[in-house]
Amino acid sequence: MITDALESVPSGFVALVGRPNAGKSTLVNALVGVKVAITSDTPQTTRHRLRAVLDRDDAQVVLVDTPGLHKPVDALGEEVNRSSVLAISDVDVVALCIDASAQVGSGDAWVAERVARTRRPVVLVLTKADAADEQMVARQLAAARELVTPVAEVVLSAATGFNLDGFVDTVVPLLPMGPRFFPRDMTTDQPLEVMLAELVREKVLRLTRDEVPHAVGVALDELEYDEARDLNTVRATIYVERDSQKGIIIGKGGEMIRRIGTEARTDIERLLGGKVYLDLRVKVRKDWRRDGAQIKRFGYGEGL
Repeated sequence: MITDALESVPSGFVALVGRPNAGKSTLVNALVGVKVAITSDTPQTTRHRLRAVLDRDDAQVVLVDTPGLHKPVDALGEEVNRSSVLAISDVDVVALCIDASAQVGSGDAWVAERVARTRRPVVLVLTKADAADEQMVARQLAAARELVTPVAEVVLSAATGFNLDGFVDTVVPLLPMGPRFFPRDMTTDQPLEVMLAELVREKVLRLTRDEVPHAVGVALDELEYDEARDLNTVRATIYVERDSQKGIIIGKGGEMIRRIGTEARTDIERLLGGKVYLDLRVKVRKDWRRDGAQIKRFGYGEGL
């Protein structure tokens, strides 16, 4: 969407790519200043690409948050990888994100190889600088330079806000001149139903055991607003692949599902700007990660 055909500023798309848990979504949230992407310590938290809009008086940077590139083991992995590769091929700048606190390895090399094929300008971004000392940062930069030839390098921390302005000041000169692509007050193009479902999934990832998160999908079933009561009703279903996983999410006496609902409702109320009644159900759908139709229904990969 073009908002002002007469205005010309540096305006374009910057894809954040990297292996899972490289800090891409946390960085997007920090740059935009609001929560548009869910985060957790679970690898492959991000399952679809989203666009977040960083608007300034002198520029508009559209940040494309992508799923972590990894060697897929199922249809879900293949779909989210496809989403990331498509994002890389359709942007003005690629920001290759590498965790400053985790040794550069084969996963980073695998991602860098795919980034190099795009022939887009690459900015090397060392994330999580707050978790690394100067010597570690220097070693990481040296190792990363063996994988990619960047046009610029940025060391930053989304957690502390360190050098976020440095990142923006680095990418803006690399963008083409043109109109703003999105309205100035828009922060993301992510559909509301996806955002609501993702907020629920985020709480599942953060609260349940290691064997559950990768098998969890969430679908929004209903969103209604009662004007007389000033109340939003949100109904969603959490899908898992086995009965044992369903038991973990529900918890003893329903304790876990209540906790998930309480924490998700807080974020949903912040997003919707009002009171929310949240109704969560848990269902088993065996091997849904191998079902392309179900993957798209959840909005993962290219999804919705």
